[in-house]
Amino acid sequence: MPMPYTEHTFIPGYTVAMKIAVSIPDDVFQAAEELAAQKRCSRSSLYTRALRQLLAEVQRGQITERLNEVYRTESSELDPVLRIAQARALSRDP
Repeated sequence: MPMPYTEHTFIPGYTVAMKIAVSIPDDVFQAAEELAAQKRCSRSSLYTRALRQLLAEVQRGQITERLNEVYRTESSELDPVLRIAQARALSRDP
Protein backbone atom coordinates (compact mmCIF):
# COMPACT_ATOMS: atom_id res chain seq x y z
CA MET A 1 0.00 0.00 0.00
CA PRO A 2 1.54 3.41 -1.03
CA MET A 3 2.28 5.98 1.66
CA PRO A 4 -0.06 8.99 1.71
CA TYR A 5 1.36 12.27 0.45
CA THR A 6 2.23 14.83 3.12
CA GLU A 7 4.21 18.05 3.01
CA HIS A 8 7.21 16.04 4.23
CA THR A 9 6.99 13.34 1.59
CA PHE A 10 10.18 13.06 -0.45
CA ILE A 11 9.63 13.07 -4.21
CA PRO A 12 12.81 12.03 -6.06
CA GLY A 13 13.99 14.67 -8.53
CA TYR A 14 11.75 17.38 -7.14
CA THR A 15 13.28 20.51 -5.64
CA VAL A 16 11.75 23.77 -4.50
CA ALA A 17 14.30 25.69 -6.58
CA MET A 18 15.41 24.92 -10.12
CA LYS A 19 19.04 23.90 -10.44
CA ILE A 20 20.73 24.92 -13.67
CA ALA A 21 24.19 25.15 -15.19
CA VAL A 22 25.15 28.31 -17.07
CA SER A 23 28.34 29.56 -18.68
CA ILE A 24 29.44 33.12 -17.92
CA PRO A 25 32.69 34.95 -18.59
CA ASP A 26 35.37 34.56 -15.90
CA ASP A 27 35.45 38.29 -15.12
CA VAL A 28 31.68 38.38 -14.56
CA PHE A 29 31.87 35.29 -12.34
CA GLN A 30 34.71 36.78 -10.28
CA ALA A 31 32.91 40.10 -9.88
CA ALA A 32 29.75 38.26 -8.80
CA GLU A 33 31.71 36.20 -6.28
CA GLU A 34 33.20 39.36 -4.79
CA LEU A 35 29.81 41.07 -4.66
CA ALA A 36 28.19 38.05 -3.00
CA ALA A 37 30.95 38.05 -0.37
CA GLN A 38 30.57 41.80 0.15
CA LYS A 39 26.78 41.50 0.49
CA ARG A 40 27.18 38.35 2.60
CA CYS A 41 24.76 36.39 0.47
CA SER A 42 24.96 33.15 -1.43
CA ARG A 43 25.79 32.96 -5.12
CA SER A 44 22.28 31.63 -5.73
CA SER A 45 20.73 34.53 -3.87
CA LEU A 46 22.83 37.06 -5.79
CA TYR A 47 21.96 35.58 -9.19
CA THR A 48 18.28 35.34 -8.23
CA ARG A 49 18.20 39.00 -7.20
CA ALA A 50 19.99 40.05 -10.38
CA LEU A 51 17.62 38.09 -12.61
CA ARG A 52 14.56 39.40 -10.80
CA GLN A 53 15.82 42.95 -11.28
CA LEU A 54 16.48 42.35 -14.99
CA LEU A 55 13.07 40.74 -15.46
CA ALA A 56 11.38 43.71 -13.76
CA GLU A 57 13.28 46.15 -16.01
CA VAL A 58 12.25 44.23 -19.10
CA GLN A 59 8.63 44.15 -17.93
CA ARG A 60 8.68 47.93 -17.30
CA GLY A 61 10.09 48.41 -20.80
CA GLN A 62 7.35 46.26 -22.28
CA ILE A 63 4.71 48.28 -20.45
CA THR A 64 6.25 51.51 -21.73
CA GLU A 65 6.34 50.12 -25.27
CA ARG A 66 2.67 49.14 -25.05
CA LEU A 67 1.76 52.61 -23.82
CA ASN A 68 3.80 54.14 -26.63
CA GLU A 69 1.86 52.01 -29.13
CA VAL A 70 -1.44 53.27 -27.71
CA TYR A 71 -0.37 56.91 -27.79
CA ARG A 72 0.89 56.65 -31.37
CA THR A 73 -2.76 56.46 -32.43
CA GLU A 74 -4.59 58.02 -29.45
CA SER A 75 -4.28 61.53 -28.15
CA SER A 76 -2.64 61.97 -24.76
CA GLU A 77 -4.14 65.45 -24.40
CA LEU A 78 -6.04 66.04 -21.19
CA ASP A 79 -9.74 66.76 -21.67
CA PRO A 80 -10.21 70.57 -21.53
CA VAL A 81 -12.75 70.35 -18.67
CA LEU A 82 -10.36 68.19 -16.64
CA ARG A 83 -7.46 70.54 -17.43
CA ILE A 84 -9.43 73.48 -15.96
CA ALA A 85 -10.41 71.46 -12.87
CA GLN A 86 -6.82 70.34 -12.42
CA ALA A 87 -5.52 73.91 -12.72
CA ARG A 88 -8.03 75.11 -10.13
CA ALA A 89 -7.11 72.30 -7.73
CA LEU A 90 -3.39 72.94 -8.14
CA SER A 91 -3.77 76.69 -7.62
CA ARG A 92 -5.29 75.94 -4.18
CA ASP A 93 -2.32 73.82 -3.05
CA PRO A 94 0.00 75.66 -0.63
